[in-house]
Amino acid sequence: MTVATILSEKGRHVVTAPPTMALQDIARELMRHGIGAVVVIDGGGNVLGVMSERDVVSAIATFGARALDEPVRDHMQSTPVIAAENDTVDTTMQTMTLERRRHLPVMREGRLCGLISIGDVVKYRIRVIEEEHRCMREYIAQA
Repeated sequence: MTVATILSEKGRHVVTAPPTMALQDIARELMRHGIGAVVVIDGGGNVLGVMSERDVVSAIATFGARALDEPVRDHMQSTPVIAAENDTVDTTMQTMTLERRRHLPVMREGRLCGLISIGDVVKYRIRVIEEEHRCMREYIAQA
């Protein structure tokens, strides 16, 4: 299965922010939407980075409360790891683990088309495992 499968089930809406948005406003957006990351884009829709809850905490821990007034471009992950729709779920899970990233923007033909989180991947894997378990029980019961 692919990343596109997960996006087709969870949806493709991505909360984005301009690089000039203050960190405090990013934190409010994360809380308002109940999400763990926003994708930072420029006026042309190009992905510039990702800003996660962890990044907000890191900025405050490093620079203190003044960081809240600074633009997100000063604290975001400016080299985000990108996923493609045709990436397999297993490959994506491996990438997220090795790169220690909880959120990956998903691109199609150079354009942002979704955001996938480690929670999305785990939820999908659990569902697959449960389905395999159910099939095995049915197979054994028929034997």
